[in-house]
Amino acid sequence: MRTANARLRPWLFHGGMGLLAALWLLPLALVLVTSLRTFDDLAAKGLASLPAGLTLEPYGQALANGELRAVGNSLLITVPVVVATLVLASMAAYGLARYRIPFRRTLLLLMLAGNLLPAQLLLIPVLKLTERFGVFDSRIGMIVVLTAVGLGFYTFVLHGFMRGIPQEVTQAARIDGASAAGVYLRIVLPLTKPAMAALGSLAFTWTFNDLLWAITLLRDETKLPVTPAILGMQGQYFSSWNVIAAATVVAAVPTVVVFLRFQRYFISGLLIGSSR
Repeated sequence: MRTANARLRPWLFHGGMGLLAALWLLPLALVLVTSLRTFDDLAAKGLASLPAGLTLEPYGQALANGELRAVGNSLLITVPVVVATLVLASMAAYGLARYRIPFRRTLLLLMLAGNLLPAQLLLIPVLKLTERFGVFDSRIGMIVVLTAVGLGFYTFVLHGFMRGIPQEVTQAARIDGASAAGVYLRIVLPLTKPAMAALGSLAFTWTFNDLLWAITLLRDETKLPVTPAILGMQGQYFSSWNVIAAATVVAAVPTVVVFLRFQRYFISGLLIGSSR
């Protein structure tokens, strides 16, 4: 009996995982197929029907509607945000993890508590601040706000990872004459490379796909990143769902490339900050 259960259990597990994978991939496949259909085909048969034919015309229409410009705007915002966030968060985490800073636990808890607040509570205050400092409706304002929004979380996570680095490693470097900056640049940063890569991938995905802050802080259509740009493609009375699906596929390419490049760090990244 136990032998039969032992043999049956892997089949049930893989069957269940296969079913979940199919359910997860089904919407993605529907979007991909929809992006290759004509508007007339969709209007006549509906989204759930089999396509009469496939065409790349929706991709041309999406690119003509400014999709490449929107992707470029997203990259112009996302790349500085990721770089600034990781640099500032790693420096703050290093200081909090290696030096006896007064109220450091309180600072960490405040950073964590700030990320637990709903973003909707911060919309009006942040909007007023960007207007007062003259960065409303600008990429600079978006970069500053998105960097500030994610900084506390990344500092908290990197702090836990850096605390797991043995003290003997950094102490040996200090004995050899390395300065605090030298220890940070030559010892700590190389050891935290997996954590930085995992967090950088998450930061890229979250920033690139941001919608809430983009529609709050930007008004000029030529500066809109990709997510609100796709939202703007929906018509008041009817929508070209094939063009919207094509724009969605194009918008997903940068995040997929980043994920494939750093996917080996994601499993180890799940345990970042678990050491205390």
